[in-house]
Amino acid sequence: MQMNEQTIEQVAFMMILHSGNARSTIREAIEAYKEGTFEEFERLLSDARAQLQEAHQVHFGQVQKEASGEPTTLSLLLLHAEDHLMSTQTMLDLTAGLIELMEHKFSKK
Repeated sequence: MQMNEQTIEQVAFMMILHSGNARSTIREAIEAYKEGTFEEFERLLSDARAQLQEAHQVHFGQVQKEASGEPTTLSLLLLHAEDHLMSTQTMLDLTAGLIELMEHKFSKK
């Protein structure tokens, strides 16, 4: 194994790390919005997007390896990491969508 290659466990933990950071940051952003600190909300949501992008890049790297012929060993840990990544992406999408909906609704009054 080359120095820059990661084990499947390392890939999974990096995905969990970055998507977990994004999930925590989304929750902080929601709290900031509830407190009326909208600039903080936007900053935190941007930070969450960046963390989630990191998780996606780690995942995509593994997908590229498999597409080039290097098989991936499936494990419960990798499946958990993918689930964590996708549920956090859903959380981000729903949060952004709900805020947009609220702003649209209240701007019409």
